[in-house]
Amino acid sequence: MSHSLPSKQSGNRCLPRKLARGFTLIELMIVVAIIGVLMAIAVPMYGDYVTRASINEAVAGLSDLRVKMEQFYQDNRTYVGTCVANTVTELPANTKYFDFACSNLAATTYTVTATGKSKMTGFVYTVDQANTRATTITGVSGWTISCPSTWVTSKGSC
Repeated sequence: MSHSLPSKQSGNRCLPRKLARGFTLIELMIVVAIIGVLMAIAVPMYGDYVTRASINEAVAGLSDLRVKMEQFYQDNRTYVGTCVANTVTELPANTKYFDFACSNLAATTYTVTATGKSKMTGFVYTVDQANTRATTITGVSGWTISCPSTWVTSKGSC
């Protein structure tokens, strides 16, 4: 006794009935819902990751400039004349996310500032001759925090 699928008559021939294969609409909707939940979690986290990575440009640039400013001071006993092209304290150029500037230049004082541009607009980092670090963040969703004594490198913490 052999078992076979029910057949369908077509003319004089008997054709075997094919099994339906594929996904149901419910299964597809469940997959779309799962992908939606994952994207709702992953996209904001990826955005924060990219922002934290971009902050490194400011922090590294300011740290490097601070060391160079101190080297200049050791050689000249003044900060006057720093932040000028073709000197050891030349400001970083062609940076992607931050513009660097010097202010408060005097014999014994300086302040170097990294101001965010493009997607980093609203982030401002500073360092001075006493290695006082400060961060001001304005108008950036979830990053509205200011730390007067350190650099903010991650969301919501000083």
